Amino acid sequence: MASALKRGLEKWAKNVSGWLGLSLSKEPVPEESLEDLRLAFQNRYHHFKLLLNANNRALEIMTEMEEMLQGTRPFGMSFVRSRCTQVSTSVFQIIQHLDALAPGKYADLYERFRSIQREINPFIHAVRTSSSGPLVVPMDQVDKESGDLVGSKMANLGEVKRRLGVPTPEGFAVTVHGANRFFEENALQEEIDRRVQAVPSDRLDDLFALSAQIQQLVINAPVPQDLREAVEAHVRALKDRIGGRLRFAVRSSSLAEDLPGMSFAGQFRSELNVGEENILQAFKEVVASKYGVTAMTYRLRHGLRDEDVAMGVGCLVMVDAVASGVLYTRNPLNIRDDVLVINAVWGLPKSVVDGSVSPDVWVVSRREPHAVLERRIGEKSVKYVCYPDEGVCRLETAGEESRRACLTDAQVAELVRLALRIEAHYGGAQDIEWALDGSGRFVILQTRPFEGRVSADRPVHVLGEDRGIPKGVQVLAEGGVTASSGAASGPAYVVRRDADALPFPEGAVLVVAQALPRWAPLLGRAAAVVSEQGSVAGHLANVAREFRVPALFGISGILERLEPGHMITVDADQGRIYDGLVPLHVERPHARPALMKGTPVYEALEGVSRLILPLHLLDPESPDFSPKKCRTFHDITRFCHEKAVDEMFRFGSEHRFPQKSAKQLKCRVPMQFWIINLDDGFVDDIDGPYVTLDQIVSVPMLALWQGMTAIPWEGPPPIDSKGFMSILMEATSNPGLDPSVASPYAIRNYFMISKNFCSLQSRFGFHFSTVETLVDERTSQNYTSFQFKGGAADRTRRILRARFVADLLESFDFRCEVREDAAFARLEGRPQDIMVDRLRILGYLIIHTRQLDMVMSNAGSVHRYRTKMLQEIETVRRAEGLVCS
Repeated sequence: MASALKRGLEKWAKNVSGWLGLSLSKEPVPEESLEDLRLAFQNRYHHFKLLLNANNRALEIMTEMEEMLQGTRPFGMSFVRSRCTQVSTSVFQIIQHLDALAPGKYADLYERFRSIQREINPFIHAVRTSSSGPLVVPMDQVDKESGDLVGSKMANLGEVKRRLGVPTPEGFAVTVHGANRFFEENALQEEIDRRVQAVPSDRLDDLFALSAQIQQLVINAPVPQDLREAVEAHVRALKDRIGGRLRFAVRSSSLAEDLPGMSFAGQFRSELNVGEENILQAFKEVVASKYGVTAMTYRLRHGLRDEDVAMGVGCLVMVDAVASGVLYTRNPLNIRDDVLVINAVWGLPKSVVDGSVSPDVWVVSRREPHAVLERRIGEKSVKYVCYPDEGVCRLETAGEESRRACLTDAQVAELVRLALRIEAHYGGAQDIEWALDGSGRFVILQTRPFEGRVSADRPVHVLGEDRGIPKGVQVLAEGGVTASSGAASGPAYVVRRDADALPFPEGAVLVVAQALPRWAPLLGRAAAVVSEQGSVAGHLANVAREFRVPALFGISGILERLEPGHMITVDADQGRIYDGLVPLHVERPHARPALMKGTPVYEALEGVSRLILPLHLLDPESPDFSPKKCRTFHDITRFCHEKAVDEMFRFGSEHRFPQKSAKQLKCRVPMQFWIINLDDGFVDDIDGPYVTLDQIVSVPMLALWQGMTAIPWEGPPPIDSKGFMSILMEATSNPGLDPSVASPYAIRNYFMISKNFCSLQSRFGFHFSTVETLVDERTSQNYTSFQFKGGAADRTRRILRARFVADLLESFDFRCEVREDAAFARLEGRPQDIMVDRLRILGYLIIHTRQLDMVMSNAGSVHRYRTKMLQEIETVRRAEGLVCS
């Protein structure tokens, strides 16, 4: 915009017959012609204002995308797609409005826009697995090479059976082709994508509602005839081979499940002991669980797209277990320990994986004869068993059974040898779900790799090693089992039901009765997790370790002992909860990295960003500054913005319009300001190239000007050597700050005004400010929008200065947001006197925050300048008698 302003002004100075009011024509402009010109100007100004609005929206979206590229906050494909849609819409509107300003002159922009859009589309349009391929396959034909067909869970089961002869359940798998066939037949994916895109919010209440809608949509859809027939044929084949009435465990097996570092533990649904007549209904419920709240938030945290989680479903003959559980071939809390860890309960493994009981635990040597190093027999108060016909029953256990060990030492050794064979085959630590059937045979239900914690200093066994209690610290609770290592502090937040989870705050300690998988969506915000029941083998424990959230389970009565909101410190390694914030010198596994980087969603954002964010058109005087050279959406916005200003100024040189003129403001300040009267901003028609303040009646401009001039700027703050070097490095590395590049904004700034409207575009040195405001007696229409960006210091100081400005404005009712080194502020719907008062404040800040980025790393200087500015702002406001609340 700056160079366009310069070129426009040069044209006016050369063309005295233009709209500076210096027309040499002796013939008066006919009245009807003059009215036509007024209407033409109003139409042009209308499109110019809409172009600026669309430009601001596009730049705000680009700034948000830049922020997300830091990779530290979770986001999903709905964010990527919605921002691409929004920025595309804004850029297209910019092109349309420029075309209205100069019809047909920049028509090449439409083709450049379409070309860039075509390059963006592959990143945001899902490429899904087709339904062409086998819909159902028997498990005896599945191995690890079948992962893309049946998902990792079923592929691993088939592999250990075919390659090692390990006992696994009989059954078959509905392939990802079969699941996709179901979705295609009912056009489910299109409707799901539409609903997800319409609810981009990550608020849990929105997510619960969306999840319920989508799951019902899937469950109520009919299974296509060819898939139904394929499933029924495999059920009949199993009956012919096994005999009798069959019952099934219907389990998820997605393409993203059971992979290293990404287990999806407990995030999808499993239906146990399902009768053959209900297997298709169970299939739909398992597939629908892809859109459960837990699965959707897990996918979001891991940066997975919807299409990355294509679902297969395993239909396995049910094992009516006497005992069952989970085995880790390495200690999950310290993978260097030369031990295996077994968790076991009576009946089905449900109570282990959902954390509803405290299981038996064995820590066993990996070396023959596999001696038991540690043993803890849990109080197994409940067990899950199969009903004779269908379904699962929860039974209370009492007396001797609840306290008796589920396995003998001989059975422990047998299970260990079986697990080590599986580990050796895969060449890495395994998380194995197992069952002991009525005949005394171990059956493997699931095996997947896991990444345990590596402790560099010492072995950490399941029951931990005491490093003592810090002096002067009160222990609120002690005991339990370390489910995920580390220590963290935060206010206690008790969750008893789903409704309690909705307002769960960032950084709180999650306190629950049972370590259920449905609490997993909260782990992205939790500092730590404490549970009355649960084990290291539960699904919530798995997810806590993946998210690096300290977790301490099995602390009896903790819900009643902790006061909600009270600050506590959880030391999961030592099994203690301390009163208050206690600094502990331990490893911090919960310090989370840039979690999104390297994920499919992040790569999609990276891909579209390359076509949206980079700016290549830097010099408007270059022959390359043309529509055909626009390589990104940012290039198009830059080009259009520059040309829009050029076309606004061109209007006066192309038409004889003496009543509208650009005037230089006569004022006693060492800067040049130019005024463009858009409608009724002057008291009357003004001849000549200058205008004085007493000839201006623009309410918002005068308010800004009063704030800008009330207190003289004292010059840049004193800086230390680090601040100076920061400025020097930034100025030499950033071509946009090169003083050799001509920029009229270095000396000129301009207002576009009417009586109640003002748009200020200003650049003072390396700092850019934009104010757009409408102020009149109609309170509902009043608004002020302020944007502040730039600086000569390094990125960190510029960001701190933007936060400094936003913090000051928030003190005066502005709604503020900081993105990188840009501060955005908005105030609307306030009475005219309040708006005028706040504009004076903005005027003051535009002048007096210059070059403050140089001292932003000095806390003392920041405090002094904040105090000084607040005092001076009150002086400015009192001088006009308008200290408004």
